[in-house]
Amino acid sequence: MPVMAILPHPVWLAGFSALMIAAAFIDLRRLVIPNPLIGGLCVLWLLDLETSPPAISVALATIGCAAAVFAGGAVLFSRGLIGGGDVKLLAVASLWAGADAVPPLLVMTALIGGLLALFLLTPLGARIASRRTGAAPTGSRGNGAHQAPVPYGVAIAAAALAATLRPHFS
Repeated sequence: MPVMAILPHPVWLAGFSALMIAAAFIDLRRLVIPNPLIGGLCVLWLLDLETSPPAISVALATIGCAAAVFAGGAVLFSRGLIGGGDVKLLAVASLWAGADAVPPLLVMTALIGGLLALFLLTPLGARIASRRTGAAPTGSRGNGAHQAPVPYGVAIAAAALAATLRPHFS
């Protein structure tokens, strides 16, 4: 009976997908993206890189783009505009997407994040956010607007899955 070989690249992609979905779920529930999850995504990327190495210029461009995304995210984090877990998740998503797909990744993340923020402004979104945070949806600025933190990891994970997996299914 012949033994069927398992190709490693689909295994790494499946692990990537599972960890991105976990990041989205955890961020939605707790507004936290655990560091071990980010570490797991990095390790899987390194394993994928080892088993199906691209040209050195492609790998270096990808690492450079991820570093630039991390640096830009660090600036946003320092100004209180984005969470630290979101910065790390977006940087590792950039590794997985590759240098060519970083611009679409960022655009999709912004669009999905904007839609998520708009959803949280609806009565249903406010109800979901108040359950997550445990606070009643009350106005905090005197204009009656409900302010809830946006679980941006959901948008990052959705965009990362789209940007990374789409080329494998076309």
